[in-house]
Amino acid sequence: MRKAVTVVITGASSGIGRATACLFAEDGAQLVLAGRDGDTLEAVARECRDRGAAALAVPTDVSSEVDVQRLAEAAVDRFGGIDVWVGNASLYSFGTFEQTPSEVFDRIIGVNLLGQVYGARAALGVFRRQGRGVLVSVASVYSRVTSPLVGPYVTSKFGLLGFLEVLRMELRREPGIHVCAVLPATIDTPIHQHAANYTGRPVRPLPPVTDPVRVARAIVRVSRKPRRLTQVGRVQSTAVLARVLAPAGYEALMAAAYPAMALKKGSIPSSAGNLFEADRATTGVTGGWRIMPWLRRTPRR
Repeated sequence: MRKAVTVVITGASSGIGRATACLFAEDGAQLVLAGRDGDTLEAVARECRDRGAAALAVPTDVSSEVDVQRLAEAAVDRFGGIDVWVGNASLYSFGTFEQTPSEVFDRIIGVNLLGQVYGARAALGVFRRQGRGVLVSVASVYSRVTSPLVGPYVTSKFGLLGFLEVLRMELRREPGIHVCAVLPATIDTPIHQHAANYTGRPVRPLPPVTDPVRVARAIVRVSRKPRRLTQVGRVQSTAVLARVLAPAGYEALMAAAYPAMALKKGSIPSSAGNLFEADRATTGVTGGWRIMPWLRRTPRR
């Protein structure tokens, strides 16, 4: 009988994290789910148990290293170890650098980058004792390309990819420990509804918008057959090549095109979104963007 895999997932309350938890649950994994809101996490845990998995909900703010260490300890105490650590928690904001308050910039770096650093430190301590383990960090196509109005997010994701490359080099003599990066393009999750917004206008994701289940499948796949880097969303991933081949042209194009595509007509007040308080209103897997009239392309499952 095959031993159940123990998987820790941060950012499990909604979007990619929730979809990933459900896929691992269907495979009979032992899950440790992390997020800021305990009630929402427990609802996800029940959903996973209904699929046949053992699931533990651990309220966690990944910007706190103490919280993240406690998360790892809870996994070891309950299941005896950790086979896969999925670092997925992310926050998002819209606004120019000068529009974005310092505390918002710092918060996004604290969650998106330092949260992954703290997760890696906690996971590697367990992996070294076991002699094995897979660290899967959900980065972004924004780890390799840029756009205006999303500076904190881009900064955090560029930093994350560099951090993961350093880890791989430092772990080359640990053949049982793997470091994987998954780079989604635009994904249909609630992250845009959750985002802070200082532009004064409603926002929308750039098309084409991809099913979060595709990202979840990629995460499960690399946890079984580790790969250093996996991109999800081929159309937008072509921007990576454009930025390398013609960086000045790419910058000029995105400076003009991104605001026109991302900002809708109308006006709204500035908001910190869910950056400092968890949002219980939109915690599903999807954000509903693929069914909008102007976003008709629906990826095949």
